[in-house]
Amino acid sequence: MPLSMNTYLLQTPIDRLKGLWPKRAEMLKKELGIHTYQDLLNLFPNRYLDRTQYYKISELQPTNAEVQIVGKITHIKTVEQKRGKRLVAIFTDGTHQMELVWFRGQKWIRESLKLNVPYVIFGKTKYFNGSFSMPHPEMELLEKHEKSMRSAMQPMYPSTEKLANSGMTNRVLNLLVQQLFLETKNAFAETLPKPLLEELKLVSKKEALFNVHFPKSQAHLARAQYRLKFEELFYIQLQLIRKNLVHKSKIKGYTFDKIGTYFNSFFSEHLPFDLTNAQKRVIKEIRNDLGSNAQMNRLLQGDVGSGKTIVAFMSMLIALDNGFQACLMAPTEILSVQHYNGLLELSKKLNTRIELLTGSTKTSKRREIHEKLENGELDILIGTHALLEDKVKFKNLGLAIVDEQHRFGVEQRSKLWHKNEYPPHVLVMTATPIPRTLAMSVYGDLDISIIDELPPGRKDIKTVHRFDANRLKVFRFIRDEISKGRQVYIVYPLIQESETMDYKDLMDGYESISREFPMPDYQISIVHGQMKSTDKEYEMNRFVKGETQIMVATTVIEVGVNVPNASVMIIESAERFGLSQLHQLRGRVGRGAEQSYCILMTGHKLSADAKTRLQTMVRTSDGFEIAEVDLKLRGPGDLMGTQQSGVLNLRIADIVKDSDILKIARSYAMKVLKADPNLASEENIPVKNTYAQLVKYRNIWNYIS
Repeated sequence: MPLSMNTYLLQTPIDRLKGLWPKRAEMLKKELGIHTYQDLLNLFPNRYLDRTQYYKISELQPTNAEVQIVGKITHIKTVEQKRGKRLVAIFTDGTHQMELVWFRGQKWIRESLKLNVPYVIFGKTKYFNGSFSMPHPEMELLEKHEKSMRSAMQPMYPSTEKLANSGMTNRVLNLLVQQLFLETKNAFAETLPKPLLEELKLVSKKEALFNVHFPKSQAHLARAQYRLKFEELFYIQLQLIRKNLVHKSKIKGYTFDKIGTYFNSFFSEHLPFDLTNAQKRVIKEIRNDLGSNAQMNRLLQGDVGSGKTIVAFMSMLIALDNGFQACLMAPTEILSVQHYNGLLELSKKLNTRIELLTGSTKTSKRREIHEKLENGELDILIGTHALLEDKVKFKNLGLAIVDEQHRFGVEQRSKLWHKNEYPPHVLVMTATPIPRTLAMSVYGDLDISIIDELPPGRKDIKTVHRFDANRLKVFRFIRDEISKGRQVYIVYPLIQESETMDYKDLMDGYESISREFPMPDYQISIVHGQMKSTDKEYEMNRFVKGETQIMVATTVIEVGVNVPNASVMIIESAERFGLSQLHQLRGRVGRGAEQSYCILMTGHKLSADAKTRLQTMVRTSDGFEIAEVDLKLRGPGDLMGTQQSGVLNLRIADIVKDSDILKIARSYAMKVLKADPNLASEENIPVKNTYAQLVKYRNIWNYIS
C-alpha cells in the first residue's frame, strides 16, 4: 500500500506555506530547525493558557493575572505624557469599564480599532487608583473568535529571543499552524494498528494532532498528549527491539557450546568466594548467549563492588574452553592495570596466558605481545585504547569485554569488532547504574543484565555531610583511623584537567594536609591529571602497598582503584560533583572487612540541587536509587554525556515524567514484533509505512551502543 499523499505533502519545504514571508521562513529554519510542513506540525506547544473562562470587569481582583473579557470599545483618546504619548481606549462589558493602553504602534492600532463592536480581549491587568487597565491586550472580534480554530486552551510554542524580536510572536506561530491545518485538511494518515488503538483506547492520529495544537479542554489535551507520547516512544522502542532482533538473526557469532576444564575447574576448585544469586543469574544469561549462534551484545550493569570482574573472567574462561581468545578494554591505564592484576590473581592456578598492553608498554614487550597474540600463544589481553591499534591482531578473538563503555567513542568500539572474520561476542560493563527508563531508551538494542546485590559481609559505608567549619574534627577523625592502620583518600574536584583554579585547590589542599600530617609520622601520596603516567603509577603503587597513609587526588581515582585497607573517603567541595561521581568516589572505600566512611565537605552556600545531591548520598547507597535522583535533577541528556544525549531529544515525550508510558510502549512494540517480525500483516501496514517514512526522512534516532 503506498503512503498517502499527505505523507508527501508533509515534506513540502516550509517556504511554501501561505502567509509565511521568506525572511521569517529563514528564521524558523535557523532558530527552531523547521524546514518542512512536518517539522512545523511537530512543533508541539510547551504550555497552554487556559482561555476557557471569561471574566466580568466587576469580578476582577488586583492580582496582575491574565484574564479574558468580552466587551466593546466606547471611545478612544491619545494622552500626552512626559515621554511621548499613549493610546487609551475605554472598554466596557456592561458591568464596569476599564482602560486598554498602548505605548507603541499607536497609529495602525487606532486605525484598526472599531467602536461599539464586540471584542474578546486577553492580557494582564494592572490596578491603580481604584481602577483596572490592560496594556497591549490581545484582541479579536467576537465573531472571528467564535469561528477561529484558536481554542479555549491557547497553545504557547517554544521560541527564541531572535524569533520574538523579528515579530515571530506566539500569535504568528499559531496562525501558521492554523494555515498548515487548512492546507493539509487535517487528513493525517493513521500510524498505529487498529487493534492497538482499540486496546489502549487511544484517539486517532488526526484527532490527537488537532487537539494538541487547538485543544477545546484539558481533557481533550490530555488524551491528545498521551496518544502522541505513546506513539513517539513506541517507534523508538520498535526500532531498538527490531535492531536487536535483526542483530541476532543476521550477525552470526561463534557458538561456544562447550563448558570445559577452565570454567569447571575454576568454579569448583578456585572460586575465591561464593557467588551471589545475582552473579549466578547473569553468568547463566551470558552462557545462553554464547551458546546460541548469534553474536552476544549484552550490557552488564552492576554497582561499585558488586562483582562484575569475576563474571567477566568466567565469561572469558568459556571462550578459552572453546579454543578462542578474549580481551578486556578499560578507559584508563590505572583501571587496566588493576584488571590485569585482579585477573592474574584469579587465574594463577589455571595456567592461562594473560598480558597487559597500554600506552606505556615498552616497544620490545609490545612486539612480543603482538607476536604471541597472532600465533595464539596468548589467551587473554587486557589494555586501554592501545588494543585498537591496527598492529594488534588476534589469532581468533571470541569475546571482547569493554569496561565503563560510555567513555569510548562509537568508532573506537567498532574497531575492536573488526579484528576478526566474524565479530566477537561483546560484553559491555558499567559501574554507573543507569535508571531503567534510560537503559530502555539508550541501550534498548542491547540485552541487559543487572547484578543488583552486593557480596555478603560487605558493610554499608557510613556517609556524612560536614561543613568547612568542622574541618578540625575531621582531621582528628583521620588521625584516629590512621592510628588503627587504615588509609584515607582526600579528593578535590577537577572539572577540566587544565583548569588552574582546580589545580590550585588541589595544591593548597595538599599543603594544608602536609602541615596537619607532617613527615616522618605520616606519608602522603598526590595524584592528578597533569602528572606523567610513570609518576602517577609510582604514587598509586605506594598507596596500594600501604607505604603512604593519605592519598590526595583529583577524580583520576574515580574509577578502578582497589585498596581494601582504605576506609575513609573525604570529598572536598562535594557540591561541585555530580551524584554519579560522588557515588563512584564513595565506592573506592568499603572494599575490606572494616567499617568505612565517606565525608562530604562543603561550604555553607549551597544551591537547592546541591542540597538534594548531598541528602541523597547521606540517605542511601543504592546506586540505582541514586541514578533515578540524578536523572530527575540533570535530565537524560546530561546524564549520558554529549555523545548520546542527542538520542533523547524527544519532541513531546519525557523519559523521566513519562516512564510509565515508555514501559507500555516497549511492551507493545515487543508484542507487535513477536507476532509479526516483518510487519507484513494487513493490520501492521500503518506501522510498516510509518517506520519506512521515519527512517527515510531521518526522524527516528539511530542509536549505537
